[in-house]
Amino acid sequence: MLFSSKFKHYFFNAFRELFVHHHGSLEFRAKLFTLIIAANENIKEENYLLVKQLGLKIYNDDEDRANLLLLSTKELLKKLGDNNGLNIDKLISQIQKDLKFVPRYAKKIDIESLEQFLSLPSEPDTISYQKNILEFLQTLKDEILLTNQQQIDEAEKRLHPKH
Repeated sequence: MLFSSKFKHYFFNAFRELFVHHHGSLEFRAKLFTLIIAANENIKEENYLLVKQLGLKIYNDDEDRANLLLLSTKELLKKLGDNNGLNIDKLISQIQKDLKFVPRYAKKIDIESLEQFLSLPSEPDTISYQKNILEFLQTLKDEILLTNQQQIDEAEKRLHPKH
């Protein structure tokens, strides 16, 4: 990696919250990707390629944002693997907490995109576990959207006022 790329990576990593537009939204998506990937004990490079591909789709071919999504996902997966206090249960709790404080994030739970990760593992137990996670996320999304629709609509009006 070139020095300028390393510096840019370090700079964005250190100051991501200040300089990345809608950082919280990007982090929430990274948590979703991390959750579905972490359900597979044998994480392969294909998982990361899929995150990048989905990131490009989500962010309209914005390479920098897609890379930040990939980087955030990798960092969360590393935290899960390092046994430093983050585990799948805590990650689920963080996702629920994020949705409690920012209910509009429920619209970012794209089950169809997350289902693409089901094609990567070959073990039936892993696929079953991932399906259970997707069912949980769908139920959570439906609950949040149902109970907080008015609040979500008001927040979106503030974010995207009509001219």
